[in-house]
Amino acid sequence: MVKASRKDLIMLVLSVSLVIGAMLIGGCVGKEIETQIIESITPQEAFALIQENQDNPDFVIIDVQNPEKFAQEHIENAINLDYYSENFRDELDTLDKDKIYLIYYTGLSGGIGGKTLEIMTELNFSEVYNI
Repeated sequence: MVKASRKDLIMLVLSVSLVIGAMLIGGCVGKEIETQIIESITPQEAFALIQENQDNPDFVIIDVQNPEKFAQEHIENAINLDYYSENFRDELDTLDKDKIYLIYYTGLSGGIGGKTLEIMTELNFSEVYNI
């Protein structure tokens, strides 16, 4: 039986430690820690957000009222996704989750925007604001 020297054991332990460390670090490479920005904002904050992003193709205003109300009045360049549509959640899920979204609802039920915010949180959207 060959007896290992203390130096050989230390080198073996260091080598194994380096390999394990490299494997652990390598598993994290390319994986960003994602944080969601999901919040309700005031109309004044929404106005400022719209102004800041007026030339940003990655900024989308979603009007969640029914198509009839949308046809009567909506924010310029907004898209309409009817909250009460059977496939509302599926329609949201097809959107690019890395864009910035502003949710808008003019109805008396203020909870619709908040419910939409919750759905978009569950669907892992990155950045969503609700007026």
